[in-house]
Amino acid sequence: MPNLQNPLVVALLYDGLCTFEFGIVAEVFGLARPEMGPIWYRFASCAIEPGPLRAHGGFSIIADGGSNLIEHADLIVVPGWKGPGVPVPDSLTSALRRAHAHGARLASICSGAFVLAATGLLDGAVVTTHWRYADALRRQFPAIMVDETSLYRGADGIFTSAGSAAGIDLMLEIVRQDFGSDAANSVARRIVMPAHRSGGQAQFLERPIGIRPGAEIAPLLDLMRHQIHRRWSIQDMASEARMSKRTFERRFVEATGQWPGQWLIGERVEAAKELLIQTKRPMEEIAEAVGFGSSHTLRHHFCRSVRLSPSQFRSQFSDSRSGA
Repeated sequence: MPNLQNPLVVALLYDGLCTFEFGIVAEVFGLARPEMGPIWYRFASCAIEPGPLRAHGGFSIIADGGSNLIEHADLIVVPGWKGPGVPVPDSLTSALRRAHAHGARLASICSGAFVLAATGLLDGAVVTTHWRYADALRRQFPAIMVDETSLYRGADGIFTSAGSAAGIDLMLEIVRQDFGSDAANSVARRIVMPAHRSGGQAQFLERPIGIRPGAEIAPLLDLMRHQIHRRWSIQDMASEARMSKRTFERRFVEATGQWPGQWLIGERVEAAKELLIQTKRPMEEIAEAVGFGSSHTLRHHFCRSVRLSPSQFRSQFSDSRSGA
Protein backbone atom coordinates (compact mmCIF):
# COMPACT_ATOMS: atom_id res chain seq x y z
CA MET A 1 0.00 0.00 0.00
CA PRO A 2 1.26 3.51 -0.76
CA ASN A 3 1.57 6.30 1.73
CA LEU A 4 -1.91 7.77 1.25
CA GLN A 5 -0.73 11.14 2.46
CA ASN A 6 0.31 12.60 -0.92
CA PRO A 7 1.72 9.45 -2.57
CA LEU A 8 4.37 10.34 -5.12
CA VAL A 9 3.72 9.09 -8.66
CA VAL A 10 6.77 9.10 -10.93
CA ALA A 11 6.43 8.67 -14.70
CA LEU A 12 9.54 7.59 -16.58
CA LEU A 13 10.77 9.66 -19.53
CA TYR A 14 13.04 8.37 -22.31
CA ASP A 15 14.08 9.43 -25.79
CA GLY A 16 11.28 8.51 -28.17
CA LEU A 17 8.66 8.85 -25.43
CA CYS A 18 5.15 7.58 -26.19
CA THR A 19 3.39 10.92 -25.85
CA PHE A 20 -0.17 9.73 -25.36
CA GLU A 21 0.78 7.16 -22.74
CA PHE A 22 2.69 9.79 -20.76
CA GLY A 23 -0.22 12.18 -21.13
CA ILE A 24 -2.52 9.62 -19.53
CA VAL A 25 -0.36 9.42 -16.41
CA ALA A 26 0.08 13.19 -16.19
CA GLU A 27 -3.66 13.79 -16.64
CA VAL A 28 -4.75 11.36 -13.93
CA PHE A 29 -2.04 12.02 -11.34
CA GLY A 30 -0.45 15.34 -12.26
CA LEU A 31 -3.44 17.62 -12.76
CA ALA A 32 -4.32 19.88 -9.85
CA ARG A 33 -7.47 18.56 -8.17
CA PRO A 34 -8.25 20.77 -5.15
CA GLU A 35 -11.62 19.05 -4.78
CA MET A 36 -9.74 15.92 -3.68
CA GLY A 37 -8.33 17.60 -0.58
CA PRO A 38 -4.79 17.88 0.77
CA ILE A 39 -3.81 14.21 0.59
CA TRP A 40 -4.04 13.82 -3.19
CA TYR A 41 -1.14 12.56 -5.31
CA ARG A 42 2.09 14.37 -6.02
CA PHE A 43 3.47 13.88 -9.53
CA ALA A 44 6.93 14.07 -11.10
CA SER A 45 8.52 13.09 -14.39
CA CYS A 46 11.82 11.27 -14.29
CA ALA A 47 14.45 11.14 -17.06
CA ILE A 48 16.07 7.71 -17.19
CA GLU A 49 18.79 8.81 -19.64
CA PRO A 50 20.65 12.02 -20.54
CA GLY A 51 18.90 14.50 -22.81
CA PRO A 52 17.89 15.85 -25.11
CA LEU A 53 14.74 13.73 -24.86
CA ARG A 54 12.22 13.77 -27.68
CA ALA A 55 8.61 12.61 -27.71
CA HIS A 56 6.41 11.37 -30.52
CA GLY A 57 5.01 14.41 -32.28
CA GLY A 58 8.30 16.21 -32.85
CA PHE A 59 8.91 18.05 -29.62
CA SER A 60 11.52 17.95 -26.87
CA ILE A 61 10.75 17.33 -23.22
CA ILE A 62 12.38 18.38 -19.96
CA ALA A 63 11.95 16.15 -16.93
CA ASP A 64 11.35 17.25 -13.36
CA GLY A 65 14.35 15.24 -12.25
CA GLY A 66 16.66 12.30 -12.84
CA SER A 67 16.56 8.64 -11.93
CA ASN A 68 17.05 9.46 -8.23
CA LEU A 69 13.31 10.21 -8.15
CA ILE A 70 12.63 6.48 -8.50
CA GLU A 71 13.86 5.76 -4.98
CA HIS A 72 11.36 8.24 -3.51
CA ALA A 73 8.31 7.10 -5.49
CA ASP A 74 5.23 5.33 -4.16
CA LEU A 75 4.08 4.46 -7.68
CA ILE A 76 6.30 4.26 -10.78
CA VAL A 77 4.63 4.22 -14.19
CA VAL A 78 6.31 3.17 -17.43
CA PRO A 79 4.38 4.95 -20.21
CA GLY A 80 5.24 2.70 -23.15
CA TRP A 81 8.71 1.81 -24.37
CA LYS A 82 10.94 2.42 -27.39
CA GLY A 83 10.11 -0.94 -28.93
CA PRO A 84 9.89 -4.65 -28.11
CA GLY A 85 13.45 -5.30 -29.26
CA VAL A 86 15.08 -2.31 -27.55
CA PRO A 87 17.16 -3.36 -24.49
CA VAL A 88 16.21 -1.95 -21.10
CA PRO A 89 19.22 -0.43 -19.28
CA ASP A 90 20.50 -2.48 -16.35
CA SER A 91 20.60 0.66 -14.24
CA LEU A 92 16.86 1.09 -14.73
CA THR A 93 15.91 -2.51 -13.99
CA SER A 94 18.06 -2.43 -10.85
CA ALA A 95 16.44 0.80 -9.69
CA LEU A 96 12.95 -0.60 -10.27
CA ARG A 97 13.75 -3.78 -8.35
CA ARG A 98 15.07 -1.78 -5.41
CA ALA A 99 12.04 0.51 -5.44
CA HIS A 100 9.63 -2.41 -5.46
CA ALA A 101 11.53 -4.12 -2.64
CA HIS A 102 11.07 -0.94 -0.60
CA GLY A 103 7.31 -0.92 -1.20
CA ALA A 104 6.81 1.08 -4.39
CA ARG A 105 4.22 -0.17 -6.85
CA LEU A 106 5.08 -0.50 -10.53
CA ALA A 107 2.73 -0.04 -13.49
CA SER A 108 3.10 -0.09 -17.26
CA ILE A 109 1.02 1.04 -20.20
CA CYS A 110 1.12 -0.85 -23.49
CA SER A 111 4.73 -1.70 -24.48
CA GLY A 112 5.96 -0.53 -21.08
CA ALA A 113 5.41 -4.15 -20.03
CA PHE A 114 8.77 -4.97 -21.64
CA VAL A 115 10.49 -2.73 -19.09
CA LEU A 116 8.80 -4.38 -16.13
CA ALA A 117 9.44 -7.82 -17.60
CA ALA A 118 13.16 -7.04 -17.88
CA THR A 119 13.33 -6.59 -14.10
CA GLY A 120 12.48 -10.25 -13.55
CA LEU A 121 9.73 -9.24 -11.13
CA LEU A 122 7.04 -10.56 -13.48
CA ASP A 123 8.44 -14.09 -13.74
CA GLY A 124 5.64 -16.56 -13.05
CA ALA A 125 2.99 -13.82 -13.18
CA VAL A 126 0.10 -13.31 -15.58
CA VAL A 127 0.49 -9.97 -17.38
CA THR A 128 -1.01 -8.15 -20.32
CA THR A 129 0.16 -5.81 -23.06
CA HIS A 130 -1.14 -4.60 -26.40
CA TRP A 131 -2.20 -7.61 -28.45
CA ARG A 132 0.33 -6.63 -31.15
CA TYR A 133 3.20 -7.15 -28.71
CA ALA A 134 1.96 -10.30 -26.95
CA ASP A 135 3.94 -12.81 -29.01
CA ALA A 136 7.14 -10.77 -28.73
CA LEU A 137 6.72 -10.52 -24.96
CA ARG A 138 6.28 -14.30 -24.72
CA ARG A 139 9.37 -14.97 -26.82
CA GLN A 140 11.61 -12.59 -24.92
CA PHE A 141 10.36 -13.53 -21.45
CA PRO A 142 9.19 -17.17 -21.46
CA ALA A 143 8.84 -17.22 -17.66
CA ILE A 144 5.92 -14.79 -17.96
CA MET A 145 2.34 -15.80 -18.77
CA VAL A 146 0.91 -13.29 -21.25
CA ASP A 147 -2.83 -12.64 -21.38
CA GLU A 148 -3.39 -10.42 -24.41
CA THR A 149 -7.17 -10.44 -23.98
CA SER A 150 -7.45 -8.34 -20.80
CA LEU A 151 -7.42 -4.57 -20.43
CA TYR A 152 -5.16 -4.71 -17.38
CA ARG A 153 -3.75 -7.16 -14.84
CA GLY A 154 -2.26 -6.63 -11.41
CA ALA A 155 -0.86 -8.59 -8.48
CA ASP A 156 1.69 -8.04 -5.72
CA GLY A 157 1.96 -4.34 -6.43
CA ILE A 158 2.80 -4.66 -10.14
CA PHE A 159 0.31 -3.70 -12.83
CA THR A 160 0.32 -4.02 -16.62
CA SER A 161 -2.18 -2.70 -19.14
CA ALA A 162 -2.99 -3.25 -22.79
CA GLY A 163 -3.18 -0.63 -25.55
CA SER A 164 -2.97 3.06 -24.76
CA ALA A 165 -6.59 3.65 -23.79
CA ALA A 166 -6.47 0.66 -21.43
CA GLY A 167 -3.84 2.61 -19.54
CA ILE A 168 -6.56 5.09 -18.56
CA ASP A 169 -8.60 2.22 -17.15
CA LEU A 170 -5.63 0.99 -15.14
CA MET A 171 -4.77 4.44 -13.79
CA LEU A 172 -8.40 4.90 -12.70
CA GLU A 173 -8.32 1.48 -11.05
CA ILE A 174 -5.24 2.51 -9.07
CA VAL A 175 -7.03 5.69 -7.95
CA ARG A 176 -9.98 3.51 -6.93
CA GLN A 177 -7.74 1.26 -4.86
CA ASP A 178 -6.02 4.23 -3.21
CA PHE A 179 -8.87 6.66 -2.58
CA GLY A 180 -12.10 4.79 -3.30
CA SER A 181 -14.74 4.70 -5.99
CA ASP A 182 -15.96 8.26 -5.50
CA ALA A 183 -12.50 9.65 -6.23
CA ALA A 184 -12.04 7.42 -9.28
CA ASN A 185 -15.49 8.39 -10.58
CA SER A 186 -14.67 12.06 -10.13
CA VAL A 187 -11.48 11.74 -12.15
CA ALA A 188 -13.33 9.72 -14.80
CA ARG A 189 -15.96 12.44 -15.15
CA ARG A 190 -13.26 15.09 -15.63
CA ILE A 191 -11.73 13.16 -18.52
CA VAL A 192 -15.13 11.98 -19.84
CA MET A 193 -14.41 8.28 -19.43
CA PRO A 194 -16.58 5.38 -18.27
CA ALA A 195 -16.33 5.21 -14.50
CA HIS A 196 -15.10 1.64 -14.53
CA ARG A 197 -14.12 -1.05 -16.99
CA SER A 198 -12.94 -4.23 -15.32
CA GLY A 199 -9.46 -5.49 -16.07
CA GLY A 200 -10.90 -8.78 -17.30
CA GLN A 201 -12.80 -7.11 -20.10
CA ALA A 202 -11.51 -8.12 -23.51
CA GLN A 203 -9.38 -5.88 -25.68
CA PHE A 204 -11.44 -4.86 -28.71
CA LEU A 205 -8.90 -5.93 -31.27
CA GLU A 206 -9.31 -6.49 -34.95
CA ARG A 207 -9.59 -10.19 -35.71
CA PRO A 208 -7.29 -10.97 -38.63
CA ILE A 209 -8.61 -13.90 -40.61
CA GLY A 210 -5.18 -14.88 -41.85
CA ILE A 211 -6.32 -16.42 -45.13
CA ARG A 212 -3.51 -17.31 -47.46
CA PRO A 213 -3.60 -15.67 -50.91
CA GLY A 214 -5.64 -17.79 -53.29
CA ALA A 215 -6.98 -20.02 -50.52
CA GLU A 216 -9.53 -22.41 -51.97
CA ILE A 217 -12.05 -21.68 -49.27
CA ALA A 218 -11.95 -17.87 -49.56
CA PRO A 219 -15.17 -17.74 -51.66
CA LEU A 220 -16.90 -19.91 -49.06
CA LEU A 221 -15.88 -17.55 -46.25
CA ASP A 222 -17.36 -14.63 -48.15
CA LEU A 223 -20.58 -16.59 -48.66
CA MET A 224 -20.78 -17.54 -44.98
CA ARG A 225 -20.38 -13.92 -43.92
CA HIS A 226 -23.06 -12.87 -46.41
CA GLN A 227 -25.38 -15.61 -45.11
CA ILE A 228 -24.35 -15.44 -41.46
CA HIS A 229 -27.95 -16.16 -40.40
CA ARG A 230 -27.90 -19.57 -42.09
CA ARG A 231 -27.66 -22.74 -39.99
CA TRP A 232 -24.32 -23.89 -41.33
CA SER A 233 -23.25 -27.48 -40.66
CA ILE A 234 -19.79 -28.81 -41.44
CA GLN A 235 -21.29 -30.88 -44.24
CA ASP A 236 -23.00 -27.78 -45.68
CA MET A 237 -19.67 -25.96 -45.70
CA ALA A 238 -17.82 -28.91 -47.27
CA SER A 239 -20.48 -29.26 -49.97
CA GLU A 240 -20.29 -25.55 -50.86
CA ALA A 241 -16.49 -25.91 -51.11
CA ARG A 242 -16.88 -29.10 -53.21
CA MET A 243 -14.67 -31.10 -50.87
CA SER A 244 -15.01 -34.12 -48.67
CA LYS A 245 -15.68 -33.30 -45.05
CA ARG A 246 -12.22 -34.46 -43.94
CA THR A 247 -10.39 -32.53 -46.67
CA PHE A 248 -12.49 -29.45 -46.02
CA GLU A 249 -11.71 -29.37 -42.31
CA ARG A 250 -7.98 -29.74 -42.98
CA ARG A 251 -7.97 -26.99 -45.64
CA PHE A 252 -10.04 -24.70 -43.41
CA VAL A 253 -7.60 -24.93 -40.50
CA GLU A 254 -4.65 -24.44 -42.86
CA ALA A 255 -6.20 -21.26 -44.24
CA THR A 256 -7.63 -19.65 -41.09
CA GLY A 257 -5.88 -21.29 -38.13
CA GLN A 258 -9.28 -22.18 -36.65
CA TRP A 259 -11.79 -25.01 -36.85
CA PRO A 260 -14.87 -24.11 -38.90
CA GLY A 261 -17.17 -23.93 -35.89
CA GLN A 262 -14.80 -21.63 -34.01
CA TRP A 263 -14.46 -19.32 -36.99
CA LEU A 264 -18.21 -19.15 -37.53
CA ILE A 265 -18.89 -18.29 -33.89
CA GLY A 266 -16.32 -15.50 -34.07
CA GLU A 267 -17.89 -14.08 -37.23
CA ARG A 268 -21.34 -14.22 -35.65
CA VAL A 269 -20.09 -12.33 -32.61
CA GLU A 270 -18.56 -9.68 -34.88
CA ALA A 271 -21.83 -9.38 -36.81
CA ALA A 272 -23.71 -9.05 -33.53
CA LYS A 273 -21.37 -6.23 -32.46
CA GLU A 274 -22.25 -4.29 -35.60
CA LEU A 275 -25.99 -4.67 -35.02
CA LEU A 276 -25.67 -3.77 -31.34
CA ILE A 277 -23.74 -0.61 -32.20
CA GLN A 278 -25.74 0.50 -35.23
CA THR A 279 -29.32 -0.51 -34.37
CA LYS A 280 -31.78 -0.75 -31.49
CA ARG A 281 -33.11 -4.13 -32.54
CA PRO A 282 -34.14 -6.50 -29.70
CA MET A 283 -31.70 -9.21 -28.64
CA GLU A 284 -33.86 -12.02 -30.02
CA GLU A 285 -33.88 -10.39 -33.47
CA ILE A 286 -30.13 -9.86 -33.40
CA ALA A 287 -29.55 -13.47 -32.31
CA GLU A 288 -31.67 -14.70 -35.20
CA ALA A 289 -30.05 -12.34 -37.71
CA VAL A 290 -26.52 -13.56 -36.92
CA GLY A 291 -27.37 -17.24 -36.71
CA PHE A 292 -27.29 -17.85 -32.96
CA GLY A 293 -31.00 -18.58 -32.89
CA SER A 294 -31.74 -17.36 -29.36
CA SER A 295 -30.71 -14.51 -27.11
CA HIS A 296 -29.46 -17.08 -24.58
CA THR A 297 -27.00 -18.53 -27.12
CA LEU A 298 -26.00 -15.05 -28.25
CA ARG A 299 -25.26 -14.01 -24.68
CA HIS A 300 -23.27 -17.19 -23.98
CA HIS A 301 -20.91 -16.81 -26.94
CA PHE A 302 -20.73 -13.01 -26.71
CA CYS A 303 -19.71 -13.08 -23.03
CA ARG A 304 -17.06 -15.74 -23.68
CA SER A 305 -15.56 -13.75 -26.56
CA VAL A 306 -15.94 -10.12 -25.46
CA ARG A 307 -16.23 -10.54 -21.67
CA LEU A 308 -19.21 -8.23 -21.69
CA SER A 309 -22.86 -9.09 -22.11
CA PRO A 310 -24.50 -7.85 -25.34
CA SER A 311 -26.44 -5.27 -23.31
CA GLN A 312 -23.29 -3.97 -21.63
CA PHE A 313 -21.50 -3.77 -24.98
CA ARG A 314 -24.40 -1.86 -26.52
CA SER A 315 -24.54 0.64 -23.65
CA GLN A 316 -20.81 1.40 -23.97
CA PHE A 317 -20.38 1.45 -27.74
CA SER A 318 -23.73 2.06 -29.42
CA ASP A 319 -24.34 5.11 -31.58
CA SER A 320 -26.99 7.03 -29.68
CA ARG A 321 -28.15 8.62 -32.94
CA SER A 322 -29.13 5.28 -34.40
CA GLY A 323 -32.83 4.75 -34.73
CA ALA A 324 -32.78 1.59 -36.81
